[in-house]
Amino acid sequence: MGWMDHLYASINTKASFRTMVVRSRTLRLGIFISTFIIAAILIFQLIWLKKVYLFEQKQFDHSIAKVVRGLLEDLDQRAVANNNLNQLVVNPNSQTFFVKMQKEVTHQDSTTFYLQSELEDEDIFTDCYLGIYNNSRNNYTYTAYLPSATGSVREQFDLPRMTGEGSYLTLYFPHRQRYILSLMNFWIISSVVLLIVLILFGGSLYYFYRQRFLNETQKDFVNNFTHEFKTPVSVINLAAEVLANPSIAEKPEKLARYASIVQYQGKYLQDQIERLLRHAHSESNLLHLNKQVVSLHELVDEALNNLQPLIQEKNAEIGYDFSASHPEVLADKGYLLIVITNLVENAIKYSKNPRIIISTANENGTIVLSVRDNGTGIEKKYRDRIFKKFYRIPHGEQMAVRGFGLGLAFVKRIIQSHHGSIRVESIPGIGSDFQVKLPLS
Repeated sequence: MGWMDHLYASINTKASFRTMVVRSRTLRLGIFISTFIIAAILIFQLIWLKKVYLFEQKQFDHSIAKVVRGLLEDLDQRAVANNNLNQLVVNPNSQTFFVKMQKEVTHQDSTTFYLQSELEDEDIFTDCYLGIYNNSRNNYTYTAYLPSATGSVREQFDLPRMTGEGSYLTLYFPHRQRYILSLMNFWIISSVVLLIVLILFGGSLYYFYRQRFLNETQKDFVNNFTHEFKTPVSVINLAAEVLANPSIAEKPEKLARYASIVQYQGKYLQDQIERLLRHAHSESNLLHLNKQVVSLHELVDEALNNLQPLIQEKNAEIGYDFSASHPEVLADKGYLLIVITNLVENAIKYSKNPRIIISTANENGTIVLSVRDNGTGIEKKYRDRIFKKFYRIPHGEQMAVRGFGLGLAFVKRIIQSHHGSIRVESIPGIGSDFQVKLPLS
C-alpha cells in the first residue's frame, strides 16, 4: 500500500503544482503587459509635456517678436520695424532680447507705457525689465521695471549688455521659465493625476497578483494537508478493524505488525501536527529565543539519537568530521535541535541508500555545520525556492516523500533569528550539501 500512496501523492502534487505554475505564468504575463503599457503611457506623457513646453517657448518668442514690431511702430521707428526682425532682435539667451534702434529714444517714459500695452495685447503677463542703452554714453540711460499682473516681487538685476555699436533696447524677462510652466498648469496637473492613477492601478495589479498567488498557495496547501492526513487516518482505521477482531489475539505476530503500523502512522501524524504548530507559532512572530551556551557537537549527537528509528529503517550510514575546535554557540537549544534534526532527516529521506557526512569547522568567528548526503540532488533553479513556505520540488523521487514544504522554511527562520545563514550546494544525481553558519558564543 505504501508505494501506491507515494505514487498517488506524487501525481496529485505534480498536477497541482503544474496548474499553479500555469496560472502563475498567466498572471505574470498579465502583470508584465500591464507594466509595459503603464511605462509606455508615462513615456508618451513625458514626451508630450516636453513638446508642449517647446511649443510654449516658441509661442513666447513669437509673441515677443510682435511686441517688438509694435513697440518700434509706437516709437516712430517704422523704417526699422519694416526690416526683418531676425536682423533687429538679438536673443543671446531665453530671457534677454536686444532690439536695435535706428535713432535714439527721446520719450523714455512713453516707451514704458507702449511696452506695457504691447505686452498686454499679446497676453504676456510676466515681469519685464526695460533698458535703453545709449552707445555714445556707453551706458543705460533709462531703466524701468514692468511688474506682471500676478504681482511678482521685484528683484535686483544688472541688465546684460550687447557687444557692438549702436543704441538698442533691452527686454529682460527674469521669470520666463516660471511663466511658461504656469501656462502648462493644466498639462502638468493632468500628468500628475495620471501618474497617481497609474501608480494606484499598478499597486492594485500587484495586490491582485499577490492575493491570487496566496489563494492558489493556500488551496494547494489545503489539498496537500487533506491528503497527508487522509492516508494515515485510513491506515489506522483499517489496522484498528483488524485489531478489533477477537481472533487477532491468537496471532501474536500479526498483532505486533498491525500495532506497529498504528504506532508508526500515529507518530507520523504527531510529527506533522508539530510541524504545523511550529509554523503557526513562527508566523505569529512569537519566536522567542531562550539562548544559552550549547555545544553544536552535542546537539548533533542528540539529534541523531532522536532519529535512530529512521536511521535503522533506511539503513543509513552516518559519518562525522568534527573539525571545529570551538563548537559552542549562544543559541536556543530546542530550536537549534529542530534545525539539525530537519537537515539530517531530509538527507535520510531523500536518499535511496543514505550515506551522510556531518562536519563542523570554525571560520572567521563562526562555526559552519555541514550536512552532506548522496541523494538525488537539487537543480539550481530550485535552490532558492526550497526555503519558501509550502514549496516542494515538482518532479523527481523527492515527491514520493510526504510533507507540507514547511521544514526548510522554518529552519531558515530559526537560523536567521540566531543571526546566522544557510545555503545549499547540490549536484543533481550526486547529492546535496546544506551548510549552516552561526556566530560563536
